[in-house]
Amino acid sequence: MTLPTSGLQLRSLVKSSGELELSLAEVAVQAPGPSEVLVRIEATPINPSDIGLLFGAADMSTAKASGTDERPIVTASIPAPLMRAMAGRLDESMPVGNEAGGTVIAAGAGAEALVGKRVGIIGGAMYAHYRTLAARDCLVLPEGVSAEEGASCFVNPLTALGMTETMRREGHKALVHTAAASNLGQMLNRICIKDGIALVNIVRSPEQAKLLSDIGAKHIVDSSAPDFMEKLVDALAETGATIAFDAIGGGKLAGQILTAMEAAVNRTAKEYSRYGSTVHKQVYIYGGLDMRPTELNRGFGMAWGLGGWLLFPFLQKIGAADAQKLRDRVASELKTTFASHYTSRVTLAEALSLPAIAAYNKRATGEKYLVTPHG
Repeated sequence: MTLPTSGLQLRSLVKSSGELELSLAEVAVQAPGPSEVLVRIEATPINPSDIGLLFGAADMSTAKASGTDERPIVTASIPAPLMRAMAGRLDESMPVGNEAGGTVIAAGAGAEALVGKRVGIIGGAMYAHYRTLAARDCLVLPEGVSAEEGASCFVNPLTALGMTETMRREGHKALVHTAAASNLGQMLNRICIKDGIALVNIVRSPEQAKLLSDIGAKHIVDSSAPDFMEKLVDALAETGATIAFDAIGGGKLAGQILTAMEAAVNRTAKEYSRYGSTVHKQVYIYGGLDMRPTELNRGFGMAWGLGGWLLFPFLQKIGAADAQKLRDRVASELKTTFASHYTSRVTLAEALSLPAIAAYNKRATGEKYLVTPHG
């Protein structure tokens, strides 16, 4: 087989002038070295974490298109107050895309057994025709699993498993999840149902509540309802959940969860303490659907924590052996527990069309885009 010498790759550039530029660049295909493989990318999802790198701090309502249909260019302005946050990537063209599914078309010494295998891969720069990477960053897909089915086998599945694993390791018995009707939220529900873990789902509309109810979720609380806090306290009291993973980030929700946890714990308190309960309550922010400041009302005593949580530092923390156990579970349940569903498919060029950008940048629940680089 004649190997390709070049292919297209989607690039994101933040200019020091205060402008974002998105484009498709022709890049050389790197031959695989020892323990490396070359993968023809067939499917790669657009995750919220990808959107963060793709658009940076740009105001995408200012986006303008130029170039050609085959090689589009998109530019957008970045508000001056947000340029400080972009300092680390100024004038550096960056590849985008965390994970993908594809076929190994070449391998270096020690990885020859992977040639011809369909794999899920992780490691960045996946919005491209080809990707050379370490063989250890590949997950061989089971027989009958397509590249599209395996394209999302890392970020969402391992994040969901990481949440339940963090819950166990930190001594909690049940958990809370916000923006719970997302692809990730539905996956987390399937894990918790299968593993017998009590999960409190916080959604933002009756429609989202019905979506989760239809897949078997038991504890669902709508933050748009007037009795939200009352229902949340009830659910926390019933489940005993004292750890939450928050995809929203900004606004009052994190503080409301901590307050409701404290109220739920105090329902069975034997005596009053002016310092609050001694039960530790933890909220981890892992997303930024709301970019406003996080507000805390401090109505939850002194035994609490608020921090950030990200998948890759978590995997490093638990070590290679335990991380591999999580990956093995994902591989065995890709068509069931960890199945992902896509509402739209776009080529590399189509991913840079203004209508597509407006659609996937909404990050709407139930709407997930898949890039198919070769059409």
